[in-house]
This record gives sequence, C-alpha cells and structure tokens, in this order.
Amino acid sequence: MQKFYKVFLVVFVVFIAINLYALDWQTDLLSEDNLKFVFSAASAFIGIILLFVMNTWSKIGVKK
Repeated sequence: MQKFYKVFLVVFVVFIAINLYALDWQTDLLSEDNLKFVFSAASAFIGIILLFVMNTWSKIGVKK
C-alpha cells in the first residue's frame, strides 16, 4: 500500500473513532442528535472501502 493510501486510511479510521466516541449510546441511533455522527462514520467507512478498491486498481495497472 502506497504512503498516499496509508495516510487516508489513518484519517478515515480517526474519523470513525471520533464519531463513535461522539455518539450518544443512550438514545436512538437514528435520533436527530446522533444522525450527523452516523452519516459521518458511514461516509468514512465508504471511504475506506473505496481506498482499498483504488489500491487494488493501482496494483492491477502496474506492469512487472
């Protein structure tokens, strides 16, 4: 994995951790207060998936 992808992997993991910490676990997950954190964590999770897809594509394109 290139350094570029590793940096974004760390950023996305930190975003997920911050959003999971900020959630109010006593209330409903989809309540108005928690919804912004849920969307942000979901976006970071999708970013991680796209990061691995882009990394795989970059390995496929490299000629040996």
